[in-house]
Amino acid sequence: MSYLALADGTVWHGESVGAEGHAFGEAVFTTGMSGYQEAVTDPSFEDQLICFTAPMIGNYGVAEERSESTRTHARAVLMREARGPGWIDWLRDHGIVALTGIDTRSLVLHLRDAGSAPAIAVADGLTVEKAIEFAAQQPPMLGRALIEDVSTDEPYVYAEEGRVRIGVVDYGVKNSVLRRLAKAGAAVTVHPHDTDADELAGYDGVLLSPGPGDPEPLAAETETVLQLLGRTHVLGICLGHQLIARATGHDTYKLPFGHRGANHPVHERLTGRVLVTSQNHGFAVRPSDAAEVSHVSLYDGTVEGLDLPDLRARSLQFHPEAGPGPHDAWPLLEGWVREVSDASA
Repeated sequence: MSYLALADGTVWHGESVGAEGHAFGEAVFTTGMSGYQEAVTDPSFEDQLICFTAPMIGNYGVAEERSESTRTHARAVLMREARGPGWIDWLRDHGIVALTGIDTRSLVLHLRDAGSAPAIAVADGLTVEKAIEFAAQQPPMLGRALIEDVSTDEPYVYAEEGRVRIGVVDYGVKNSVLRRLAKAGAAVTVHPHDTDADELAGYDGVLLSPGPGDPEPLAAETETVLQLLGRTHVLGICLGHQLIARATGHDTYKLPFGHRGANHPVHERLTGRVLVTSQNHGFAVRPSDAAEVSHVSLYDGTVEGLDLPDLRARSLQFHPEAGPGPHDAWPLLEGWVREVSDASA
């Protein structure tokens, strides 16, 4: 018996195509039509059960170079139709509970109406009654600090040579972020989430990476960002954006069902352009009319970017590395590296 059970008692039945057992996490959905392997290995999906809205998942197989980290982070995968032996074998080999035949349309509508929720994906003999009881006992994502579970324990050099030295604070960094930095000409060193501001200030620029969980309980990390601002160039992406926002007086909150997918429209205030962006976050910076707001979500008005020239800092809620996703925001990451390089020349 295979099914998904939410803490509110609703159940969706399916067929197991992954590992046996059951998995707890927050049930969320992503609207991306590709990038299923990248999603499962993205640290920002830590402790979550991913529902893919695309009707068929696994069509083009898997490849090791597509993984965004060294391990899987999503606890389970929920699909309308799983395709391809490569994808299914990969899920089993990585111990991921995976269900096919789920009525994903109904599930997504429920999550949109009721919000993302604690849940359990079952692929063993656990009874529905016991599963719902267990799901109701799981902690909500609100208030959870998860970056310690995904950050590197020790610093490491990703790219030795470059025209500019960039330090990356790893709150759950994706491989595609590091690849894009190196390709843009940066020498890249990755640091643990608790690295102090004095060490980071020695770099030409610092990138605060994406990552999972709620930014509000990350008081120490926010204080480090506050101490770092103005001492070197800083770019925050996703969770890094939220920490810069909190350090500069903005408020964050939990979205009802998050922004996850590769089709999110963002208004770039300086140019008037609308960027179609890749996003993966359950928390956001509250709408604001502040002058430093550079980008705004056209879905709900949340702050998608900040520009703080006096502090030599900027931030983006969306993912300019687009791994995977549209390339509208690609120039922003390379442009920041070029800006840091010009300032250091």
